[in-house]
Formats: sequence, C-alpha cells, structure tokens
Amino acid sequence: MSMSSAAISTFEITLTALSKLLDKAEAFAAAKKFDAANMLASRLAPDMFALARQVQVACDLAKFGAARLAGIDPPKFEDNEKTIAELKARITKTLEFVRSVDRKAIDASAERTISFPLGPKKGEMKGADYLNHFVLPNFYFHAAAAYMIMRHNGVELGKQDFLSGIPITIT
Repeated sequence: MSMSSAAISTFEITLTALSKLLDKAEAFAAAKKFDAANMLASRLAPDMFALARQVQVACDLAKFGAARLAGIDPPKFEDNEKTIAELKARITKTLEFVRSVDRKAIDASAERTISFPLGPKKGEMKGADYLNHFVLPNFYFHAAAAYMIMRHNGVELGKQDFLSGIPITIT
C-alpha cells in the first residue's frame, strides 16, 4: 500500500462520512425543533474540545498531514465556523485540497524527516511514521470524538454511519 493511498483514501472516506454525520445532526435538531448550532458547543467532558473544534481539528490533520508529506504549504482556514453548513464547507474545502495534493510527492516522503509543531515544541518523524503513528491515529481520534458528541446529544447514529464510506462488498 502506498503512502498516498493510505492518506488520501482515509481522509476522503472519513471526512465524507463526517459530513453525512453532520447532516444527520442537523436533521435531528430540526425534528426536535432546536438550533443545530447549539450542538456545536457540546463536548463529552469539560476538558475536551467541543464538536465544532473536533471537526476543525480532523480537517486540519488531513490538510496539514497531506501538505507536510508532500512538502507543500497547506491552505489557511480560519477557525470561525458557527453552523453545521460552515463546518460542512470546511470539510469540502479540506477534501478539495487533499485531492489536489501530488500523490507521488506523498509517496516519496516515507523516509524523509517531517517536522511539525507539538504545542510550543517541535516534533520530527520519518514520513511513514508521521502518517501511521501520528496523523492517522489523531485524525481518527477527532473524527470519532465528533461522532461520539453527536451520538451523546441524541443523534441516532451507529457504527455503520461512521464507516459509511468504506468500500465493502457484502455477500
């Protein structure tokens, strides 16, 4: 499996599923007659990011991960989404960028040292380790946290909703 296949496919599948989860959250809010934007401030624990921030961070991990692996600058997105529509637009922008990244450049990064910020410090890893042991686990963590916050708020979601974009043939 190539680096680009592992990265780009994962980002596409999970961000597309996350967008569909947000659709379900919006429909749930409409059915219950409350402003869906209220859910964006929800969190599972006081020290965790709220739903909106979980989506932003998942998008940032995809965007920065692909860019760093390809050795290019990512686009800058403001963290100012206040509605589900705005979060979905961020997902769309992220997907457009990720799909535009040169796959050969990502594939060539396996042994190259990738530098990235870790709060006030800096981390360094080989490209393959950066993707497999930093970007993908963190990306899944924040996407799953977004799913859990929506589910905790009553949105009827199941595991298949989270995995909805995975191409599985069932016989």
